[in-house]
Amino acid sequence: MTGVGIGIVFVILILLVLVLQIFTLLAVKRAPAGVVQGIPASDPASSKVVHEDEEEMAAAIAAALFLQSEEAHDQESGIITIVHNDHSNWHHFK
Repeated sequence: MTGVGIGIVFVILILLVLVLQIFTLLAVKRAPAGVVQGIPASDPASSKVVHEDEEEMAAAIAAALFLQSEEAHDQESGIITIVHNDHSNWHHFK
């Protein structure tokens, strides 16, 4: 019984991979040449714009990571306080 279940899972995974490959082939055939190929290397002005955009993107990512790391490290006291609440009804569910 377990072998049948594992077999069904593998067959479904193989079918999923095949369906995704078919969708990829269809998307490449339907996409315009500029979208799939990127910017032609023969246009130096276009490659400079892409290079500047990549530098700006890297700077933006670095700034976001720095700001996130600054917010992630709060100063904690390291003391855990457990307060017992006598008004709770949880002790009835033993």
